[in-house]
Parts: sequence; structure tokens; C-alpha cells
Amino acid sequence: MPQSAASAITGGGVSQYQLQEESLSETPSPAPQTTIDAAFPFPIPSKVEEIDGSAYLTGQSLVQHVAYALSDRLWTYSPETFNLDAAAKQWSAQKQLNARERVTAIEALETRLGAAGVLLGYIFSLDGRKRERLQGVGQSIIASSGSVTAMRDALSQLALLYKASDPFVAHIAAVEWENGSGLVSDYVAPITAAKETGVGLINSFSAHEAQHMALFATLAAAVLPILHVYDGVRVSRETAKVSDILSLAGLKGVFESITAEEGLTDGGKVKALNRILRSLNTELGTAYSLFEYEGHAEPEAVLVVFGSVEASLATQIAKSMVKGGEKVGVIAVRVYSPFSEEDFLAALPKNVKRIAVLGQVANQLAVEDETIQSALFSDVVAAITMSDIWNLPPPTVDVKYARTQEWSPKQFAWIFEQIVQKSTVALTIPEDAFNPEAQNLDSFQVLAQDNSAKQYVFWDSDDAPTTAAASAIAKALAKDEKKSVAFNATYDNVARAGTLQAEIRTSQESVEAPFHIEAANVTVVGDVQLLNKFDVIATTARGGVVVLKASIKPEDYEKKLPPTFRAGLVKKDVGLLLLDPASESEVEPEVQNALLQLAFIKVSGVSLTAEDLANGSEAFTKASELLETSLTQVDAVKEWAELAPEATTSHPTAASTTAFTLNAEKNLTEPTAILKSTESAAQALCFKEAYGVEEALRPELTMKNFIVKVQANKRLTPPDYDRNIFHIEFDLTGTGLKYEIGEALGIHSQNNTAEVEAFIIQYGLNPLELVAVPSRDDPDVLETRTVFQALQQNLDIFGRPGKKFYESLSEFATDLDEKKKLLAICSPDGAAEFKRRAEVDTVTYADILFEHPSAHPSFADLTRIIAPLKRREYSIASSQKVHPNAVHLLIVEVSWTDSRGRDRFGQASHYLSTLPIGAELVVSVKPSVMKLPASPTAPLIMAGLGTGLAPFRAFVQYRAWQKQQGIEIGPVMLFMGSRHQRQEYLYGEEWEAYIDAGVVTHLGAAFSRDQRRKIYIQDRMREALEEVTENYLEKEGSFYLCGPTWPVPDVAAVLEDAIRAKARREGKKVEVAREMEELKEKGRYVLEVY
Repeated sequence: MPQSAASAITGGGVSQYQLQEESLSETPSPAPQTTIDAAFPFPIPSKVEEIDGSAYLTGQSLVQHVAYALSDRLWTYSPETFNLDAAAKQWSAQKQLNARERVTAIEALETRLGAAGVLLGYIFSLDGRKRERLQGVGQSIIASSGSVTAMRDALSQLALLYKASDPFVAHIAAVEWENGSGLVSDYVAPITAAKETGVGLINSFSAHEAQHMALFATLAAAVLPILHVYDGVRVSRETAKVSDILSLAGLKGVFESITAEEGLTDGGKVKALNRILRSLNTELGTAYSLFEYEGHAEPEAVLVVFGSVEASLATQIAKSMVKGGEKVGVIAVRVYSPFSEEDFLAALPKNVKRIAVLGQVANQLAVEDETIQSALFSDVVAAITMSDIWNLPPPTVDVKYARTQEWSPKQFAWIFEQIVQKSTVALTIPEDAFNPEAQNLDSFQVLAQDNSAKQYVFWDSDDAPTTAAASAIAKALAKDEKKSVAFNATYDNVARAGTLQAEIRTSQESVEAPFHIEAANVTVVGDVQLLNKFDVIATTARGGVVVLKASIKPEDYEKKLPPTFRAGLVKKDVGLLLLDPASESEVEPEVQNALLQLAFIKVSGVSLTAEDLANGSEAFTKASELLETSLTQVDAVKEWAELAPEATTSHPTAASTTAFTLNAEKNLTEPTAILKSTESAAQALCFKEAYGVEEALRPELTMKNFIVKVQANKRLTPPDYDRNIFHIEFDLTGTGLKYEIGEALGIHSQNNTAEVEAFIIQYGLNPLELVAVPSRDDPDVLETRTVFQALQQNLDIFGRPGKKFYESLSEFATDLDEKKKLLAICSPDGAAEFKRRAEVDTVTYADILFEHPSAHPSFADLTRIIAPLKRREYSIASSQKVHPNAVHLLIVEVSWTDSRGRDRFGQASHYLSTLPIGAELVVSVKPSVMKLPASPTAPLIMAGLGTGLAPFRAFVQYRAWQKQQGIEIGPVMLFMGSRHQRQEYLYGEEWEAYIDAGVVTHLGAAFSRDQRRKIYIQDRMREALEEVTENYLEKEGSFYLCGPTWPVPDVAAVLEDAIRAKARREGKKVEVAREMEELKEKGRYVLEVY
């Protein structure tokens, strides 16, 4: 081991950081950008020293500019697709000099628990010589808010030991992933970190001040560790024309001028921050303050906000409303921590009558929870309450919102209207909140105060040839120095597996507009299928134009254009032009892109020419020749405005930000299987080490698997009954399989042997031939099995195919009619035919293959295009405490007769029903939401329909075992539902025995068809409502429902009635919906339905 490495490990000698200081790692320079980025019209500035004056940049680039210019080292925690540090990495790799004429070292790290710990080690390893050379230049971090929580311990230590530390600033893009919503602006994490650790927290309101605030944060780091936070979803990524940008020399000059002031950090943290900010204002000619008020001199109501979009929009809307005579105002919090009550009160007008605080909380549940306050509200109330300004402080309301909240100017107008007139504030805007004139007002026009301002929206698939058209147009428009252009791109990887919404705004002056376009002059749609996903007309201006790239004949308009889209065209007097190049499949992608741009120029009337866009590309010459014949005006029909009730489907008006790049996974190619001879397998088995062979039980399955044997298989319903419900038991002796109460058993079933053999013969396969299939976990690892094994155990050859199979199979069809037929079925026009095949004929993969004989993929290709057999989970119907070496299941065999008169069966249930005693099969265990309460005395209320009784049999067995051990158990109420008692009284004798033993305290059996009036489990529950109320609510029991979904609303209604009844007895008011949510959160209302 080299001496230097040994020293680093053992702690002797110099540190590895000192060794690296003068020898930066050789990172290859990124290749120059040759094509325009669909999300960013302008590339990363190639030279850091050229950033100066006025330029089109993103807020994130300006933050990186400051961090790179004024840092010793830059530590970055950027998820791969966020590219928070892309510019800094490029400058560092190219060894570009910072403001100190040195190359800033970039340390790109992964976010994990203890993040920033390595930074602490570096800071406290610096010797005196190094500190003297740095001369107050500190260490910087660039990260997302998702990293802040992981940094909390490091921030706490840094705050405690800050006197011995270098200055430290973390530039935090407020962006985090939220399940079900996508990427959201997250201020909760940095606010929480600041309050818990005592570090400073500064906010940028817009891209136009991002550089200034990054500089302020760097200066403020002389006082305390600083988090500089800004919106990471839109504000940091929007390309805008930013003026008065400081160059490297300018940054250095301002930094050194202010840090050289005597007594800069004296007098406490707040005074020092105020002093630094005043000095910065003097240098820049700005008027920044810790708390910034905008509004009426004598406001009736004031809104307090924190956050980039929140501050920008609230300030602008308040200013606009004051011009209209409204007495409102806004305090935008710039320095949240330390929270200076004195400065806040100085900014707050003394005659204010009402105060509302717009505070972010973690999620919607926190919004609805009256016991939770936003952090900002707590600080504002404390400042007002402790003040002696008022004898009776003005009422203050907490307007909480979740991280998923998306803002628009109209929402702030609605908030202001409420806080002036009401004591409560709702964020959702009612339909009648504004008069028609106000409702149709375009927010951007109001903010811009510019009649020449224009807006354009582009919709497309994220990987289409035309995706970058909007970006190219924005770049061309930006060449007009008299105009200000703003560009934003939103990636939605859910809609159509990848959609890009690009927005362009032009105006005479720069306008802060961090919200989606509400009234586009021109809307361009590159994929007609997006009309079924988004309401593009809703965001098109009245009298505007839609350009739709699609091939639609006039007689097919009503068939291929959605009803809501057609109705919107008429109601808003929107023009529609179809862009349909002849033989589109023969038009090169570059020409398609050029054609779309030229069509936009023609329709929008912008002052651009083909030469402005071409940049020497011949594609524009070809596109110019196609333009006149490719554009078709569509005349809307008045009758389109009349929508049938079933055609009033609403779609979102904007894409959701679920990613910052295109969905690369949708075009992933699956590794191809390889057919091998038996001789090659023999060689591999004989020489395992040489061939790297390992034997494994079902290696394609990622979970832990076990081989078990059938020890009982008994039908519970009469042989002549139309439903085969059976009880099956498996012997676990020697397997090591363990399961908990409420878990499910995964069955890895097999296809019927006779059907597999028949398919092999008809398709012409060799059952003994070997197929090597790439592993799901590692494509370089091949899993080998015979063709017969693959068809029996792995491929769902007798399952129902999706549309993708028809499309994939069409590629192999040599007969043109068969190819057209397959493609027609998977097209939008073939939806009815596909549904009939799937739901009425229930055709299988095998059926389709034999129906289209010219489409004959090889077996290797079949393994790629046919879905694998899926594990089928069944709730375990036994307790291992009672049956230590067995597991029981309760199953109904799924069966039906198809349109051809064939008897058909559910694959897994039929497989299990036919297994003889002693048969072996592969199983695995899956956790479940069905968990018993921790306390054995907690009551159980269980409702099971049909085979949904399975987990409750396990519950009752376990409670019976507990009672047998002398453990006190709570009440057990069981409600069961089926059609007929004589045929489907499942485990009836067991339930009655448990009643006699005092384990089950109430049995409510509902046999729906044994009497004239149908009786269901909810009826039995309502009959026992008093007992349900006592056990569920007063004794804090748990409720479980297992079975089909249809009874959920009725069962929930019974429990809601119980909640109301209890509240009435106690003389209390109750929010039933909220109570139900809390029961869910506590695990006391559990549904396992299907």
C-alpha cells in the first residue's frame, strides 16, 4: 500500500484532503452541445468569466456561479437527473478559474444518513497556513431539500463549533419527491433543520435575485452557518432574461469590500445580518431587507409568506389589488432564521386589522389536523403576542398548505379577498368566486401590464422528433433585444409514459410569472393522444389558435378529436389547424421538427424567419417546401359545443412535474433470450466452475422461496354447487418457512401440462431445447431452462394479453392483412374490439398466435413479448402457533365459459384446486396490512365476504391460542357474508365452536339469498351498532374488512354512524371524515379488498 494511502487510513501524516488540494481529479470535459436541449434553450455558459451584465440564464446557473466563484470547495448532493451542479462540474473539469484565480474543487456525493459529515472532517482538518490563504472564503454545498434532513446532525455540530470553522453556506433547491404527486417544492425540511440546529435560513424570491441572495448568503456565513433556499421545481429551472448580473470580478469586488468592513459581525447575529444586507444594498443599489412589505399604507389585512413562488406571486397580486383600491399587504420573509421579531414588527403596519400566515406543512393530513400549526405561524404569533404595540393583538389565522400545493395568481387574489372579509381562509377556489370578467382575465397580462405580451404552449411526447421545437423557438425569439423571453419545460413521466409541456412568454420587460400559462395565444400539440390526457383548450386564449400535428380526415374529426376538445374550440372561438405532412413516415425527424417550427411562425405571426431558426440546416429548406400543403384549417361545427353528459370528462390543464428529464425507461429494450442445445447444457453442468454455473430454486423470482407439499385439499361447497370453494393445506416440515398472522402466501403456479404439450406441438417447438433467459436482476447472468419448463413455469402463455402484445406481434407478421389487423386492435380506434376480445372472448396469448399464423416469433422472441406468470397471493387462513408445520388457504376457483363455449379457469386457483396430496410447489410469504393490535385485550371487529374470511380464521385461531395460554383476550366480533348458508357456511362448525369457547363474542352471519329481502354484512353490523360502537370506539378496538370492494361504502357508513352516535352521547361535535382518517392512520381501520 502506498504510504500516502496508509497514512490516510491510520490517521498518520497529512490528510487525504490536503493531498488532493493541489491535484484535482482528471474529469473529462463534457462534449460541446451540438443539439438544443428541450428543457433549456441556452446551454450551460461555457466560460464562467463570461457571465456578466444581461443574459438568459436559470436561477440554478446563477447560484452555481456564486458558489463556484467564492468557494474553496463545492460539495454537491444532486440526484442524477436534477443536475443541480452541472455547470459547476463543467467549469471545474475544464479547470476554469474562480474569483480567487483558483480552480474550485467539486466533490459530488450521494445523499445518505450523515450527509455533510465528510465536509466537517475537511473543515476541521485545515491547518493555519491554509486558513490564512483562504482569507474568509468558505465551503459551499449545493443540494436539494431532500438532502437537508440527512445533513441535520452535521449542521448541529457545525452550529455548535462554528467559531472554529470556516464560513459555510448550503444552497438548497427546495424540491423533493412525493408519492402520488411527483416533484414538489419542499420548504418544510430546511425550515425544520434551521429551527432544530440554529443555522440561518435565507430565501430567494425569483431567478432575478438568485445571484444576489446567493452572494448575501455567502457573506452572511461569516456570522452563522447558512441555508440559502429557493424553489427547485420551477423558479430555479426557468430560463429568463436576468439583468445586472455580477461578473467574477464584480462578485469578488463586492465580497471583499463588505468583508473588509470593520465590526461587520459585531453586536449579535441579527444586527450583523442587517449590517451585511445594508452594505450589500449600498453596493448593488437594491433595497433588500429581512422582512419585505408590499401593499397599502393602512392595510386591513396582511398576508405573511415564505417561499419563492409564494413571495413573488403574493407581492405582485397585493400590489395590483392596491392599485384597484383594496387595503391589503404582504410581508415576504427573506431571512427566516434567526427570526427577528423586532424587524418583523417594524415591517408590519401598526393599523392592520387581520393577519394571515401562509405556512407550508408536511402533507394534506397536517393541513387538516387542527392540532398542527405551521412553523411560520408559530413564529409570527409569538412575535405579535409578545409585542406591546397592541392592547388587543390583531387576530391571526394559520393558512396551511401541503407541499403538493401549486400556486396561481388567482389563488392569491382569492386568499386576499377572504382575509379581508372572513376569519377563515380556504385555498380551493369556488366556481362562483369571481365574476365572468375576472375569471377570464389572464394573470400574465395583468402582471406584465403589456398589451404586446404573448404566450405560447407546446405539448408533445418527451421523445418525439419535435420535442425541442419550443426550445429552439424561444432561443430565436430571445435574439430580439427589445423583448424579454421566459421559457419553462415540465416533464410528466406518467402521462402517456412521457409528456413534455413547454411554455414561452414574451413581453417588453421581464415579468416574474412562476405559474402555468392560463391563456396561450397559440397552443401547439405534437401528439393527438395528448388531447385525451390534458385539457389544452382550457389554457388557450379566447380567439387563440391550436396547431395539432395529426393526420385526420374531415369525416373522422368527430371520431378522433375528443368531445371536450371540440366543444372548447366552439365555446372559446379557438381556431384549429392540422399539421399533416404527406407520408409522415418518410419525412426525416429533422424535417418534422423544422416543419413544426415553421408552422408556428406562420400561425403566431412572430417576427421570425426560417433563416432565424435554420442555423444552416437543410431541413428547413425541405420543410418550407412542405409547409403550404401540410397545414389544413379545420372549420368547427356549432353542434360540437353540445356535450353529451357522458362526454364531460375533465382532464388536467397542466402537466405534473414528475421528473426533470424524459422517461428513458419506456424505450428500454429487454435482453434477448438465447436458445441452446442440450450438449451445451451438459458441458456447463460437467464443468460448473469453468462456465460459472450455479443451481438455484426459481432464480427468476426475486423473493425467498420454499418448496412445500400438499397435505390436504378439500372442497367445502357441495359438488353440484356452481362455486368451487376449497380448503388446502401445505406441509412445512423441514422448509424453515415462517409466517405471521395476517400475512399472505404467494403461490408460484404452473400452466396445465396437457395444454403446454399441445401448444408445443401446434407451434412446432422442441420441448427439450434449452433457453437461456437474462436474469431480471442482472442481464449479464443467464438463467437456463428447457422450452417445456419455460412454458409451464415462466410464461403466461394462456393468460390475457394487453395491447402491447398485439403491437409487438405485428412486427413479426409477414401477411399484410394480419399485420393491419393486429395494429388496428391496439390502436385507439380498436378499443372496442380489444375490450370484446379481452372481456367477452377472453382470448389468450396462444389464441392470438394461432389466429395470426404469419406472425410466428421464435421462442426466444416469445420469452420477450409474453408476460411472465405472476405470483398469486392468498391470505393465510391459519396461525402458526396452532399449526406450527402447516399453512392453510381458503380459495374459490375462478371459472367461466367463453364466447366459444370453452370452459375457462383462473390460472392459479385452478392449478391449486387440481393438486393431489403430496404434490410439491413453490411458495413465498408476503407481508400484509392485516396486523393484530399489540394488546391482546383490544377488541377485534372483522367483516369477511366469501373467502375474505381467511385471515380472520387465522386471527381467531391466534386469539384462541392466547386464551389457552392464560392470556386475557378482548372481545371478538365476526361478521361474515355469503350467498347461501347450506352451501357456503364456510368453517361454520369452527365459528360455532369458538362461540361456545368464549373466543368469538358475536357472530353476525349474512346469507344474502336465503330470504326474500337480501341481507348483507353491513345490515348485520347495523343490527349490532351499539356493541360495535362500544368495542370499536370506547374500547379502542380495530376494524378489518376483507373481500371484494363493493361493500366498502356501506360498511364505512355503519362505522361513521357509530362515530356520530358516540359523539351525540358525549355532547361533542365531530368531523366524521377526519375521525375515519385518524383511525386509518392508527391502523384501526384496515381494508384488504380486491
